[in-house]
Amino acid sequence: MHTYTRRTLLSASVTAAASGLLTACTGADLRSGPGSAQGAGPGSGLVDVVHPFVPKGPKGYVNPSDPEVLAAERRRGSGPVRRYRFTARETSFDLAGKTVRTWAYSDRIPGELVRVTAGDILDFTLVNRLPVGTTMHSHGVRLRCDMDGVPGLTQQTIKPGSEFNYRFVVSHPGTYLLHSHEGMQLDRGLYAPLVVDDPKEPLSYDKEWVVVLDDWVDGLDGSTPDGVLTQLQKVKGPVPKGMHGMDMGGGHAGHSAPHGSSHGPDRILRGGLSRMLQGMGGNVDYPYYLINGRVPHAPSVFRARRGDRIRIRFINAGADTAFRVALGGHEMTVTHSDGYPVEHRTTDALVLGMAERYDVVVTAKDGVFPLVALAEGKDARALAVLNTGKSKDLPAPSVYPDELDGRFLPAHQLVPAKSVAFSDNKPDREIQIKLTGNMKWYNWSFDRRPYSVEQRHPIRQGERVRITFLNHTGMWHPLHLHGHTFAITGPNARGARKDTAIVLPHDRLVVDFYADNPGLWMLHCHNQYHSESGMMTNLGYLK
Repeated sequence: MHTYTRRTLLSASVTAAASGLLTACTGADLRSGPGSAQGAGPGSGLVDVVHPFVPKGPKGYVNPSDPEVLAAERRRGSGPVRRYRFTARETSFDLAGKTVRTWAYSDRIPGELVRVTAGDILDFTLVNRLPVGTTMHSHGVRLRCDMDGVPGLTQQTIKPGSEFNYRFVVSHPGTYLLHSHEGMQLDRGLYAPLVVDDPKEPLSYDKEWVVVLDDWVDGLDGSTPDGVLTQLQKVKGPVPKGMHGMDMGGGHAGHSAPHGSSHGPDRILRGGLSRMLQGMGGNVDYPYYLINGRVPHAPSVFRARRGDRIRIRFINAGADTAFRVALGGHEMTVTHSDGYPVEHRTTDALVLGMAERYDVVVTAKDGVFPLVALAEGKDARALAVLNTGKSKDLPAPSVYPDELDGRFLPAHQLVPAKSVAFSDNKPDREIQIKLTGNMKWYNWSFDRRPYSVEQRHPIRQGERVRITFLNHTGMWHPLHLHGHTFAITGPNARGARKDTAIVLPHDRLVVDFYADNPGLWMLHCHNQYHSESGMMTNLGYLK
């Protein structure tokens, strides 16, 4: 993973802007086809879709490329064009001496850092060289609906041998995540960090460290994410050790997956409890946990000087793991959550659910320090190293800094910056969604209904919408709303803006958002194994 100084960032921003203007002047070769897009003109933020995709479902809703969507995109303005091109394909990945076969973007894990400035047009071509279909989702970005990358809802799957051009205005700065939204592909290597710089950056810092967390199973001893999902969906049997007395939302947590089956070794997590998450840490017992594609016994090393102010952008790209992160010997000042600024608060540790992002600033001390991402409830960790001196000694892979058990700052205690805080207005519409399912049957869902692309929770343009999630299960769930950010507004919450938030077992999560981005938008649990088992639904703007 690259590192950047403030001078490097500003230089790169100017260079990329000039490049974008140059390519805008020379025109664009944007390929069209069923469900693909054609540029409306050099430098234009508007993309005229040649063959608009209309998903199955009830009439009377705004479809992904309808005039309402195009009008919202025009209002975002237009800026320099930043072009990227990724190829999704099978590749070999060196896991600290062990070579595995997996899928990745242009043979890199994580994929190349995509960097733009707020107001730019991101012109991103995804080439599919996989044996199956794929898509790309820009997680957390408030973008036009037909560029959201949800197969069957906002676009057709990109078939093997084809490519798709994603082109949209990126209007808000922040730390985001690009990843496949097709099946279990996120739990391979199909993800990359996305950073949107603020042209009026208020933070002062000397260096930047992008830290991507992941849990890894693909290609190890015959395991694949799809095989692990099959194991989980066949879960039956007695309550595992340590799980007695836990209400799993209608059935005890039972496990008896096959060992050494055609789906690889048994990967089901048994008895992994997390105090932070008030129950099971997850469902999958991963062989490795990674920071920037590296395992703990061969960690990546970030170099800085004593006294440097370092902006760390944490991104959880995992599929089933919450990480508790801490930097040994340092406190962290939290500045952003899911891309949106918060009033600065210091802490020793943070917990990131899947697809959550936090920005923090630390002042580097003199020496070698472990950055540890503890896999909650899984008795394992990922590791990276901050080195501000000449020593080449590395911390032991099992290092456990005191900060992991120090001050902890949950998302609901964060206060949004005044520039992004919502008013205290009452909602125009209220939606209640029950989280249902259990480990015995592995039947995760919303309101006990399996997912269908035809589902719609109706909302209208301009409304303030309140969603109350009632977790009737014994598992925690990171919930993600596409195309919008919400404010956490439930009891004891302080209103931080986010797009992904954790709801604990037998608890509730209340969020408010403004319906200001028309289209069809997925709402789902970001535990990949839960969502692919049915914990997904859709919001739809009424005509």
